[in-house]
Amino acid sequence: MHIDRPVGPVEHWTNGVVDVAGPGDERLGEATAAIVGGVGWDAKRFDLAPNLLVLARTGIGFDAVDLDEATKRGVMVVNTPDGPSVSTAEHTAALLLSVAKTIGVHQQRLREASGSYHTRSEGIELHGLTFGVLGFGRIGTRVARIAAGLGMKVIACDPYIPGEALQANDVEPVSFEQLLERSDVVSLHAPLTSETRNLFDDNTFNQCKPGAIFLNAARGGLVDHDSLVRALDDGRLRGAGLDVTDPEPLDPSHTLLTRTNVVVTPHVASGTQTGRDRMLSMAIERALAAMAGERPDDLLNPAVLEQG
Repeated sequence: MHIDRPVGPVEHWTNGVVDVAGPGDERLGEATAAIVGGVGWDAKRFDLAPNLLVLARTGIGFDAVDLDEATKRGVMVVNTPDGPSVSTAEHTAALLLSVAKTIGVHQQRLREASGSYHTRSEGIELHGLTFGVLGFGRIGTRVARIAAGLGMKVIACDPYIPGEALQANDVEPVSFEQLLERSDVVSLHAPLTSETRNLFDDNTFNQCKPGAIFLNAARGGLVDHDSLVRALDDGRLRGAGLDVTDPEPLDPSHTLLTRTNVVVTPHVASGTQTGRDRMLSMAIERALAAMAGERPDDLLNPAVLEQG
């Protein structure tokens, strides 16, 4: 079993039944299973692992894996969608509160002993505002509950979730256009696909409610960052909280890292010890099932099983 990043001893989850190698690629050619994070898997990388049976993602997103190539080679690809949900939802809430309450600004003013702290505060109260969720999956659902707990009205857009299911969670189903027009906070929780890449561009941001807060803890490729900067510059957006960017990480000189109304973290939303352990244990569990000839949970390319 190959593991592509240092994670410490994994015998706790493998029970010592497999030989573990990595993160270097020296023994990748021997591997029948690979536990992978953000490393891209295309035809060239699959060539390095001719014995591979299963590739298990420690997380939800699988845009870095060529599923068609994996299927062609008979490699099962699985993910761990329940693994990062709690930590990522909590991190999204942290971004929201940091931006809305201008935490970084207050901290800097205190360090500078600049005074007049209360009268200069530009934080806003969230209670009674509208929180818009784009993508009502595991993470989006948890974030919606947190927003509701803050007294916010939650609306959501997800073409794959029936309106009745949203309403059952006390969430109002809306169209994408309505979500942009009505939301005081827009929170992204959608997958990155060819259809959603750069979904948020100049046109989209121009439809947002003036003064909205923009949050993205999903994928950086969902957003045209030049358009995001323009929306911040012209005041269309009050601020932004980002855990993901494109590219990652941003260059230290990037304008998004110099703004007092923008909080950026380096794709660490799921990076709590509990979250990492959960994702790793789930990925190994699925890999071991596949290696034992069983159908693993969260199989992303079921067509691979039809190839015999």
